[in-house]
Amino acid sequence: MPEYLKNDLQTQLRQELHLTPQLLQSMEILQMNAQELLDYLNRAAEENPMLERAEPAAVQAEYRNLCRRISWLDASGTTAHRVDTAEGKTDSGLDSLDSFLRDQLSRLRLPHEMDALCQYMVQLLDDDGYLPAEEWDGLQELGLPHEMVQQALTILQTLEPAGVAARELAECLELQLKRQGEKDRTVLTIVRQYLPQLGKHHYGTIARALHISEQEVRQAQQKISALQPYPGRAFQSGGETEYVRPDLFVAELDGKWQVLLNEYYLPRLTISGYYTQLINQTTDPETLAYLRKKLHSAQEVLQNLERRGDTLRRCAEAALARQTDYFTGKSGELQPMSMRELAQELEVHPSTVSRALRGKYLQCRQGTYPLRYFFPLCGGGVSRQAVQKRLVELIGGEDRAKPLSDEKLRQLLAQQGVEVARRTVAKYREELRIPAASARRKR
Repeated sequence: MPEYLKNDLQTQLRQELHLTPQLLQSMEILQMNAQELLDYLNRAAEENPMLERAEPAAVQAEYRNLCRRISWLDASGTTAHRVDTAEGKTDSGLDSLDSFLRDQLSRLRLPHEMDALCQYMVQLLDDDGYLPAEEWDGLQELGLPHEMVQQALTILQTLEPAGVAARELAECLELQLKRQGEKDRTVLTIVRQYLPQLGKHHYGTIARALHISEQEVRQAQQKISALQPYPGRAFQSGGETEYVRPDLFVAELDGKWQVLLNEYYLPRLTISGYYTQLINQTTDPETLAYLRKKLHSAQEVLQNLERRGDTLRRCAEAALARQTDYFTGKSGELQPMSMRELAQELEVHPSTVSRALRGKYLQCRQGTYPLRYFFPLCGGGVSRQAVQKRLVELIGGEDRAKPLSDEKLRQLLAQQGVEVARRTVAKYREELRIPAASARRKR
């Protein structure tokens, strides 16, 4: 990071970031997955004498009682559950991209405030290494100077892999070209303005618009096609079966379908009665200041934990309301509902929903799924899961001597009223672990 930026930003960053530490902690806890939350609460209980743990036996007894009422629930309680990525794209359990970026940031030795913001923004990146639009918009909620947020983005975009932290495909590819020292204005212009036409092989259209030959367009296409459109995918597990703890259960209890928050694997924390009483009894100013500080910290942890649980429960209740037929077994397809629609229904910012869903899992009698799985939206008002099901049906009935290309699959879906891009077809096919047409051909 240039020295002048450190000098210019440092004072301003301290003034702004220190105004909202509770907000930062609240969002960090909301975004934690089950294992991260467990580790965080264990550390908090060890470091803060004001936090007192309930007896583990009492929590385990509650869970065993729940298992007696829900036949399919695993009686072991705290064990992880199998998630098959064919049922829905899961988060990358080990967060290796996250760790890789954090390691690079630690070596930059940024000012504390800038490092805190960069570390936070790393958590906002999706599995492909992009910074989603709703997350970029949500950063404005922090009340930080635009220049500060922009500088943090610039820092992330200088890290490896090239193209990481881009907000869209064009920016991702342009970052890679600039990293390579590309100076051909034709290539850069096509990336910035003509990617849709390039994807459809409309070389003549691009050539006429730029007043160049089709051969020059094809040469630019060769450079662009050698780039990595999904820089984060190199860190993914390649569709292996994963094991996770569900954050939520959806089950029928007493004749009513309900959402239950799974906190049985977490330490049950309360404010210590002993140290609270000590606050009222001690006459030592230093001891009193220490205990009050720890009490305030403990209260914030418990409040943020409650907010996290409330947000997750509301998201799952919205899923249950929209996908009732799926949960009750009346339908095998999910109804379309986007995360933006969910945000509007809950009256929160889309970035809050995105943080709440990321890395979270829901268990029902059908299995354990990423919570995101229940908020699908695709072309023609059809859910992502329904489109994948149609793809399986189309490919299952194809002529193996002449397998269907992704473009042909797109056309067939369009005939069924489902309008999706060819690249979307390719993405869904890859998630289903179905090879490309050339690999499916039987001679």
